[in-house]
Amino acid sequence: MAKTAVIAIGGNSLITDKDHKTVPDQYAATAETCKHIADMIQEGWNVVITSGNGPQVGFILRRSELSEHELHPVPLDYCGADTQGAIGYMIQRALYNEFHKRGINRQAASLVTQVRVAKDDPAFESPNKPIGSFMEEKEAKKRAEEGWQIKEDSGRGWRRVVPSPIPIEIVELPAIKALLNDNIIVYAVGGGGIPVVANDSGALEGIAAVIDKDRASSLLATDLDADVLLISTAVEKVYLNYGKEDQQAIDKMTHIQAQHYIEEGHFAPGSMLPKIEACVQFIKNGGEMAIITDPPNITKALRGETGTKIVAGFAVPPPPERRP
Repeated sequence: MAKTAVIAIGGNSLITDKDHKTVPDQYAATAETCKHIADMIQEGWNVVITSGNGPQVGFILRRSELSEHELHPVPLDYCGADTQGAIGYMIQRALYNEFHKRGINRQAASLVTQVRVAKDDPAFESPNKPIGSFMEEKEAKKRAEEGWQIKEDSGRGWRRVVPSPIPIEIVELPAIKALLNDNIIVYAVGGGGIPVVANDSGALEGIAAVIDKDRASSLLATDLDADVLLISTAVEKVYLNYGKEDQQAIDKMTHIQAQHYIEEGHFAPGSMLPKIEACVQFIKNGGEMAIITDPPNITKALRGETGTKIVAGFAVPPPPERRP
């Protein structure tokens, strides 16, 4: 039976730099990443692909702001749905073309995915996830009066902030499993999924929030009993003291070691930290192995030739008590 991997592709897999943001640029970057994913599919892996969507949501919000006197605004949950469809289309087309070129008889499908969060998640009390464009203070005050939560962002201007609650249920999980069982490559939980809450009657309602895509990918990998959670990012390996003269690449660590490094502050929030935390959670929930690497090294990392592996570890027991 084929092994299953959940692959979370990051922003560098869709937008390589600030000068290559157009839709054709994004497709070209996606196609390059899909070549490496096709390599592992050719080696017999079943794959579920997830992705970030931060820049794409930002583009939609900016267009909505620019046209506010002419058109209706786009709610944030609908922005998530829009980007899932667009990114899924790029992944489907890129994989179709790769499969056609290689003579691989496989299909890819995208699933617009809702992810349930708790209505009482503490994140709703302290929104901290920046979205959309930078604003001058005058515009920020106007938006705040309209109900937006606004924060100053590192001296660069003011931005809207929204909650980033913990994902607790992938609503379309049965559909994802059905597609996998039918040998379909699946794109799901794009951008962390569309955040929804259950109201008092049990019906789902979309909310203005952003779910971390690495957390959602970890939950998906756990729910699928995946063999590997692979997080694709901008670097080949994880480093201690990253960017410093004494930086040190990590080839392999246990989830307990990873937690220790987190507590020592080795990983930057909003960058490597959520990836390490997602891997640790996957292992704690019973996962066998997590890998962090960059797109060109996906297949090599799965073979154990590069990348950073996170595996289960056990705490060192305390020494036995001395008897008098």
